Amino acid sequence: QVQLVESGGGLVQAGGSLRVSCVASGRTFSTYVMGWFRQPPGKEREFLAAITWSGIPAYADSVKGRFTISRDNAKKTVYLEMNSLKHEDTAVYYCAYKYGEGLTARPHDYPYWGQGTQVTVSS
Repeated sequence: QVQLVESGGGLVQAGGSLRVSCVASGRTFSTYVMGWFRQPPGKEREFLAAITWSGIPAYADSVKGRFTISRDNAKKTVYLEMNSLKHEDTAVYYCAYKYGEGLTARPHDYPYWGQGTQVTVSS
């Protein structure tokens, strides 16, 4: 089992920046993919970004250029730096973990999920 704990969410004004973090623990492997998803109120969970253990990223078109994913293998932590935030970025942000190296945007490919952290962008 892998446990994931997100942090760093909060309230930010439109145009501002925020960084959320996710720490993995438990039965983590040296090769993995960690991803960030979000779920706005009343909507489905959507893919934002993912990164392999070797640092290869992938982004949804909707956040490319505004969001940056990074990881620190020694700390077993993945980060999502969010800039130029908009009201529509308001959502619960989740990190997810899968073994192996295949980047994927499909939620069901990730067996492990954190509890989420709320990000609210005031307009």
